[in-house]
Amino acid sequence: MPGTRKLGKPTDQRMAMLRQQVTDFLDNGKMETTVTRCKEIAPLAQKMITLGKKNTLASRRQALAFMTREDVVKKVFDEIAPGYSERNGGYTRIIRVGPRRGDAAEIAIIELV
Repeated sequence: MPGTRKLGKPTDQRMAMLRQQVTDFLDNGKMETTVTRCKEIAPLAQKMITLGKKNTLASRRQALAFMTREDVVKKVFDEIAPGYSERNGGYTRIIRVGPRRGDAAEIAIIELV
């Protein structure tokens, strides 16, 4: 687990939510959510991209075990990861947007650099 933030959920629900959000983020390349969730998503997404850069059978199986959709794993290994072959980490950027209208939670946009 990258951080110690519990996000108000039990461990199994939190991991399921983070897996789904990382999968959606890597599929779209950009996502808008709360700052704390962005800070939890970023290291997990960067780990998936690093696995894609290795491009071995073992790394592909590790990515398939974490991400929820096979087509996104294929996209990471074939399209996203080769674009970062010269870069050593730091594949994501978090931009704070402001408070959410309903509950004033701090909102941020996480995107691929």
